[in-house]
Amino acid sequence: MERNGQRGDGPTAWGRPGELTPAEATSRWRVLLDRARAAPPRDPAPVDPAPTGPATATPAGPAYGTPAGRIEWRPAARADDVDHAVSVLRRELGGPKVLAFANPKGGVHKTTATVLAAATIGSVRGRGVLAWDDNELRGTLGLRAGSARHARTIRHLLSDLLEIENAPLPELKDRLDDYLRHASDGSYDVLAGEENPRFAQRLDQHTVRRVLDLLCRTHDVVCVDTGNNVESANWQTVIRAADQLVITTVPREDAAFTADWMIDLLHELGLGKLAENAVTLLSCATPGTSPLLEDLRKHFATRTRAVVVVPFDPALETGSSIEYGALQQTTKRAWLNAASVMVEPFAR
Repeated sequence: MERNGQRGDGPTAWGRPGELTPAEATSRWRVLLDRARAAPPRDPAPVDPAPTGPATATPAGPAYGTPAGRIEWRPAARADDVDHAVSVLRRELGGPKVLAFANPKGGVHKTTATVLAAATIGSVRGRGVLAWDDNELRGTLGLRAGSARHARTIRHLLSDLLEIENAPLPELKDRLDDYLRHASDGSYDVLAGEENPRFAQRLDQHTVRRVLDLLCRTHDVVCVDTGNNVESANWQTVIRAADQLVITTVPREDAAFTADWMIDLLHELGLGKLAENAVTLLSCATPGTSPLLEDLRKHFATRTRAVVVVPFDPALETGSSIEYGALQQTTKRAWLNAASVMVEPFAR
């Protein structure tokens, strides 16, 4: 694979955003933003009599029913939008689904998004939802979500994986539960990552695939925090196995550029359909509205199936334990919308 004048071979030659010089990266991103600003407004798409999707809980958010799955913007969520989101999340999904939360840059709310998506879906469905920290280097999901009823992590699960895989179906969920943590309200389960960096060597493609298969035997929705290393086997395996890709970013140029670079990379690797059907999740990390927010919404609306915005919430500011019940009502409504957008293609 050739990228920016460099060549690599084999399944791990995924490239890095750092291959662009800072000047090249800034120039390219400026071109993209200028293009989004200059784009003429599209004519409103016809709206079906029955709502086909919820609006966001932010002042401007995505609506559905537009050509090629693209989005237009309409006012804030109404009560019927919330009812629609809840209805979507309660439906059958046609089998277990893997939602992969990805952006190679750190600090873009991947862990927060993974936890809150699981918490939101679990609060509506009542069961069968899991958040997995598949970060190969000291992920924090296990520290920020789930009760610390034990210290077991993915490392302990792998030690007994063969035994658990072969457990009779009636016993399987109870056997796996010994390695999981639970949300304080019981709405979702957590498979914590391992803090020892040497353990990453054990997360090869075959092993990650086995873990995913096991989790999908016991859960309806598996939300995966993918970490930051696009060249790692665990990152690549989860991305290829994902039913829905969720691209997380915050309204900053560096974070959004890396997300955009990842979309280009997925197209180069033959995963263009996954990228085009992705949901871009813009998380507001500070109070107020970033001047970049609207530009980024317009840009990613041209690259992914949908763009959703979730607001700043003071309950998340400290970076400590994530408690869904502590969120403000506007934040919960925004996450209801975001989660319903993620699973709506599968809802029956």
